[in-house]
Amino acid sequence: MAERDLYELLGVARDATDDELKRAFRRRARELHPDTNPDDPAAEAEFKQVSVAYEILSDPQRRQHYDRFGLQGIMGGQPGGPEWTTFGEGGLGDLFEAFFGAMGGAPRRGASGPAPGPDAEVTLRLSLLDAAFGAEKSLEVRLPVACDACGATGAAPGTSPTTCPDCHGTGELRRVRQSILGQVVSSTGCPTCHATGATIASPCPTCHGEGRTTVASTLAVNVPAGVEDGSTMRLTGRGPAGFRGGGNGTLYVHLGVEQDARFERAGDDLHVVASVSIAQAALGTVATVATLEGDEAVDVDRGTQPGAVIRLRQRGVTHLRGRGRGDLLVHVDVQVPTELDEESETMLRSLAEHRKESVAEPHTGGLFSRLRTRH
Repeated sequence: MAERDLYELLGVARDATDDELKRAFRRRARELHPDTNPDDPAAEAEFKQVSVAYEILSDPQRRQHYDRFGLQGIMGGQPGGPEWTTFGEGGLGDLFEAFFGAMGGAPRRGASGPAPGPDAEVTLRLSLLDAAFGAEKSLEVRLPVACDACGATGAAPGTSPTTCPDCHGTGELRRVRQSILGQVVSSTGCPTCHATGATIASPCPTCHGEGRTTVASTLAVNVPAGVEDGSTMRLTGRGPAGFRGGGNGTLYVHLGVEQDARFERAGDDLHVVASVSIAQAALGTVATVATLEGDEAVDVDRGTQPGAVIRLRQRGVTHLRGRGRGDLLVHVDVQVPTELDEESETMLRSLAEHRKESVAEPHTGGLFSRLRTRH
């Protein structure tokens, strides 16, 4: 099966910068997010692939290995903590399965036991503060867990599974056929025992022989500081329980970061607006602006022009990788009055006359709504 190109998935050139990768990922994540495409399995599948692609290409070492060797070169470690999305930990099988799907319809049987459970996906909503500083969140899930009544064996209490007579406990049926190249051996999961290697004469009445029951539970999820909207966490071993004692699958937690009306986020930087009057901009003032830690006083220098930006360092979002935080950029918005009382108009006209500036004639009623300056 042909390999999906990671750069093509994100829609960027192979020499794309880190910022270009981040922007492309955010755009693709918004397009494909499960919340945006409900009941669209194809969009969900591509969303997962795009998340994997960004996690690989955003890490310099893994990107270098991919550029040289393709997906076969992704054997690196875990740069973002044990719970952050990575496929190095699970080996190449997990990585290729994420891109191409499981090969064949039979469940995967472990080397020495039942097949692990399938993967599952959930969505977790976060506030900007949660994303900026990290948080431990409670996640309500409904997943299969090991049956307590039978100890996950699937057999009724007081009974035990027996070795499957068809596969003799291997969980596989092998077939040998002749070809022009010699003997070809193929194997499939045993349908009699569901690839477990054992049959059950008296199924457990609680789980009906599956060795697992579906229950609602609450998971504690540690969200790392610095995550972005559309990111995905990979919780290995916290997904659905496997059939008859199989291990737990992987739980993919798709993160949705809610917008904060006070800020606009750009990467790890935040942008906020501080409104001042003409007089305050001309003479200087102290403006109060919102930060992630609360309101803060900011000095607006004398003669500040409209659109000026004041940078407050280390007031933004925590860097996901590395130390420190982004910055908070305060955009100064100089408010021009649209209506003035007679006294205010007289003062402004006196100022214009003193500075030898031409202004419009007064409107009827002593009010004016425009102030024109000719250069």
